[in-house]
Amino acid sequence: MKHNKKRNTAFIYETLTRELTKAIVDKKLSRKKAIVGILKEHLSKETVLGQELALYRVLLETTNLQDKVASRLLEETKKGYNELDEGSVFDAQSRLIAAINKNLGQEVWSTFVPNFKSLASVSGIFSKKTAIKKRVLFEQAIVDNMSRRPEAPAEALQPLDNLTYHSFIKKFNTKYSSLLQEQQDLLTHYVTSFADNGLEMRMYLNEEIGRLKGALTEATNESTEPLLVQKVEEVQHYLEGFRKREFVEKDLSKVLKVQSLVQELVAHD
Repeated sequence: MKHNKKRNTAFIYETLTRELTKAIVDKKLSRKKAIVGILKEHLSKETVLGQELALYRVLLETTNLQDKVASRLLEETKKGYNELDEGSVFDAQSRLIAAINKNLGQEVWSTFVPNFKSLASVSGIFSKKTAIKKRVLFEQAIVDNMSRRPEAPAEALQPLDNLTYHSFIKKFNTKYSSLLQEQQDLLTHYVTSFADNGLEMRMYLNEEIGRLKGALTEATNESTEPLLVQKVEEVQHYLEGFRKREFVEKDLSKVLKVQSLVQELVAHD
């Protein structure tokens, strides 16, 4: 199927979140700021593209349903998509594409997105130009995916070819292998927080901050080094501040450093 990925809002979102992760890890602050600005302006929950993206995510991220429920959810999602103004979506996409080209460059469009086939399938379901036979096949693949068990692979929605996929994974893991698992989790929640107004990010932070504080408290109780105790107490005070304010961009690098600190303290013990 020929597919215009620049007119696939979910593809653009996946591309931007991957570019944002790379910018954060590579400490390209100006590029990170540009990507965050684009996400907030064009793909926030209140925008027409944000609403369209939410419908994509319903079909792409739902699993473990009964077949009838999955089919009903597909129909309701299609109905919700049809309520969006087609002209408004097209114009909003045009503005988004222009912003990406101007601020990030054409190379963004070559970013590898592992679930491209799945994104294209959902786009085919939503598009009025898709042939009936193809639409039925796409819909069946999506229903099968939504009704599969979490441990079972979705054969109909495999990402590209294995050679390309494994090549990408190898390169990504080699470049970012120094990141701790908890740092990867933090970055993942951060880059996806713009789509759900930060709800999952706040839930994740609540647990992660609690874990970090507990580890730091244990470290100070067992340490006899006054300077270390003082520094750890300062960090704990900083973490405690999240109870009174929102998590902002400048906090990201600080929490990443705290995660590294906790890992070092645990290893030292």
